[in-house]
Amino acid sequence: MIPIVHHPEYVAPAPARSTYQWNKNGLVRDLLRDAGAELVWHEPEAMPTQWLEAVHDPEYVAEILETRVPLHKTRRIGFPVTPPVASRARIVPGGTWLAAKLALEHGFAANTAGGSHHALADTGAGFCIFNDLAIAAVRLAEEGSVPRILIVDCDVHQGDGTASLLAGRHDIATYSIHAEKNFPARKARSTLDVPLADGTGDAAYLATLRETLTPLVDSFAPAMILYQAGVDPFAEDRLGRLSLTRDGLIARDHWIGQFAAARGLPLASVLGGGYGVDAMEVSRRHVTSILALGTGYAQADIASVRGFSTLGFDGERRRAPATQ
Repeated sequence: MIPIVHHPEYVAPAPARSTYQWNKNGLVRDLLRDAGAELVWHEPEAMPTQWLEAVHDPEYVAEILETRVPLHKTRRIGFPVTPPVASRARIVPGGTWLAAKLALEHGFAANTAGGSHHALADTGAGFCIFNDLAIAAVRLAEEGSVPRILIVDCDVHQGDGTASLLAGRHDIATYSIHAEKNFPARKARSTLDVPLADGTGDAAYLATLRETLTPLVDSFAPAMILYQAGVDPFAEDRLGRLSLTRDGLIARDHWIGQFAAARGLPLASVLGGGYGVDAMEVSRRHVTSILALGTGYAQADIASVRGFSTLGFDGERRRAPATQ
């Protein structure tokens, strides 16, 4: 049973001159309903203003909520902020926070939106308005829900906003594995950045992910993972520069789910990037990601009970203590 967080206002009417696929979140919802998986649906509330302002400058928060965004910020965001877009921007961080709370209770949960990792303190950027990952992490930490949180960002673009907003915190760490030459041109500094060369394929990507994420988890010892499950490392993605296949994306997310479960770490996922002219194809990538994460998490949990760990990309079962 996978807890899924969704709100009808995730599907906002497309603003004028916008190239962002505003119907994607509705398609993800519909495809999940048709997938035949055991899902439990949850509807989030809007994130209170105080938690938006805990991460973003109060004046910027007001500009968004009152739909009076200056032109230069509108250009950086990539579309105009209309009243429905402003409402959506406030609800999505509430969805990521709710997914995290559900993960603390059930192990794994997914938000059908979110991953707005380019949003900075005083402006949005790259189709991102409020940084839901940073907002949810700060609220979880300040409320005392989780002592240490790790944000794992597998989008093809570096999570520059998340890294900048959370720099200097000792209770929240950031990890970003991304295409080195892709947007943004000026990178921020995450706790750990893993830049990849153009054209990196399945085997090199998956090996690098495992070899870099594992020691970070060992050293930071998080109590939960917030996962930005961008599907734009796909070879045919319109804005990607890496070369993962569909099977490679599935292997990535299956391993992330297994890895978190085997470490006893609650895992909450958000969508992240995925771009193409066919909205249905992009949405299928996101749905496949959510189901792979859920399957991986459940299988690792079963394997640990039986005394096995299945933490290999090659599908080989490896004997491990049941308490792993």
